[in-house]
Amino acid sequence: MLLLTVKHVIADFMLQNSWMAIGKDQKTGWALPLLAHCLVHLAVSLVFISIVAPRFWFVAFIDFAIHITVDRIKGIIASRLGVTLENEHPWFWTLIGVDQALHHLTGFGLSIFMAAN
Repeated sequence: MLLLTVKHVIADFMLQNSWMAIGKDQKTGWALPLLAHCLVHLAVSLVFISIVAPRFWFVAFIDFAIHITVDRIKGIIASRLGVTLENEHPWFWTLIGVDQALHHLTGFGLSIFMAAN
């Protein structure tokens, strides 16, 4: 769980640029920024999991699939409601919080899966 949390912080905050962060929530042109962002998650997951538990390499792809789904749903909601930090929309922080909670629950679930197997 700790390893996947560190991975998440690195991929979601340290390696995500504004093009990814803003672009993935747009009504149009969202696909490439979203894919780039989630491929960063995949790459960091693959590196970490390959070092610590290489037989679970495929978990990185499960994490990728869940991450891209969660971020796309957040992007749909944000674009439909016009949620941006700049317009101080009341749902901005709620969407960020729910998004982060779902990503951490994903890490928790994947950690349980790896520990049980």
